[in-house]
Amino acid sequence: MLTQRLPDAINVKNYWRQLPDISLSHILLRIPLAIMFINQGLSKFPFDPAVGQGMGIPALVWWFVCYGEVAAGLGLLVGGLVTLPKVKDIAILAVLGDLITRFSGIVMCCVVTGVIWTVLKPESLITFIMTDYMHFSLWAGGLYFGLRGNWAVAVDKKP
Repeated sequence: MLTQRLPDAINVKNYWRQLPDISLSHILLRIPLAIMFINQGLSKFPFDPAVGQGMGIPALVWWFVCYGEVAAGLGLLVGGLVTLPKVKDIAILAVLGDLITRFSGIVMCCVVTGVIWTVLKPESLITFIMTDYMHFSLWAGGLYFGLRGNWAVAVDKKP
């Protein structure tokens, strides 16, 4: 019957405890996202304000875009280094790594949002999501790390 108590071996609480904790799985998202951002930033070098002005972007904003993309990608990688075993046990490094990861994610969201509004100008959100998976993925990945930071790997499982 459905109302009977499940044996302890099948208990949901025990089930979650038995699953392996793959705390470095964020690397599978972090590295490709960082590489894409670094690649996008490096493709804009050498810095030329005329390129940005051709898209209607002021020189100062274009400078922040060029350097921000590279810095955010590098920051995502550096922030990920402190999630490695033994390094994350040093409290100050764990906090700094989390802040770097969150800041890099926020910068990614800002840059991609600027690209969407000033360059792509999609007719609707649905059209954008359905047709421009690369920028949407970059934005969603930046949002994930901006909101989540390194928290997922900083919290230890309690038995």
